[in-house]
Amino acid sequence: MDLRVGIIGTGGISHAHAPGWTEIGAERHCYSVAGAPAFAERFGATVHDTLESLLSAVDVVDVCTPTATHPELVHAALDAGLHVVCEKPLALTGEDAHAMVEHAERAGLRLLPAHVVRYFPQYAAARRAVDEHRIGRPAVLRFERTGSFPTQPWFGDESQSGGIVMDQMIHDIDQALWFAGPATSVHARQSVAPSTDTVRTAHVILTHASGAISHCRGLWGAPGTAFRYTFDIAGETGRLRYDSAADAGIEFDAVAAARRDTGDGFLPDVETMRSPYVEEIVEFAAGAGARVTAADGARAVDVSRAALESLHTGRSVACR
Repeated sequence: MDLRVGIIGTGGISHAHAPGWTEIGAERHCYSVAGAPAFAERFGATVHDTLESLLSAVDVVDVCTPTATHPELVHAALDAGLHVVCEKPLALTGEDAHAMVEHAERAGLRLLPAHVVRYFPQYAAARRAVDEHRIGRPAVLRFERTGSFPTQPWFGDESQSGGIVMDQMIHDIDQALWFAGPATSVHARQSVAPSTDTVRTAHVILTHASGAISHCRGLWGAPGTAFRYTFDIAGETGRLRYDSAADAGIEFDAVAAARRDTGDGFLPDVETMRSPYVEEIVEFAAGAGARVTAADGARAVDVSRAALESLHTGRSVACR
């Protein structure tokens, strides 16, 4: 494709996005306050010294920076007449998120909030099953997500990241809205380890306009905590369940596992799941209707903000 992409921010998530742009043959450009030369060497990108230089050289922008910086960068890209991919969440407040959506609509440009979990094959398959009425109308939904605390310290600053609810749990809040429709109220609780604020768990309960109830649980654990995600969707006539820890797809015996961990190349790469990060970029670049819209991203921010308000007040909070 004759497409030029400008990747803003070259931290961890940009390395997940870059292979998608590479796969579609996009000419790659990057701008970042740190790490741009190493990123450029790895992914074959042109480094720009200023944001203005990047914006003048590309057709689409991929915002991979900390959440608090998203609105300013997205508005700048839209003002420059560029389509935008923006890491989730779109913004830290509903007001900022909706302003970004409205700006894109006025400009006639596309804005993709990168809610990558919609592109995980397990969730996509569950959505197809729901759409085909294989379990009836969803009634009780449970989503869990576990992982170690992110290495960058800004994630622990709620004013910069929104904390575990807006950064990690927004994935499952988005899933709850995707499967069960708009939420009318939310109730949330959080527990932080007394020894360190980098270990925390949160639980968010959504009441949907349809009458369904969704339970979302998230854990940021100590370094080395295994990544795991699950869902359990019960409908009027059936149930859908998945646990990433229980369905490894390919299992290694002790000898093979040890050889794999040494990195000696004895075992080939047996990863069979197409990267959902690649999938979302390819779908966006194709120009067809994306499975997640800018408005979806803003709604996820609205509900996440309501959850944060519930955490701070101890009360159920109505959703916008």
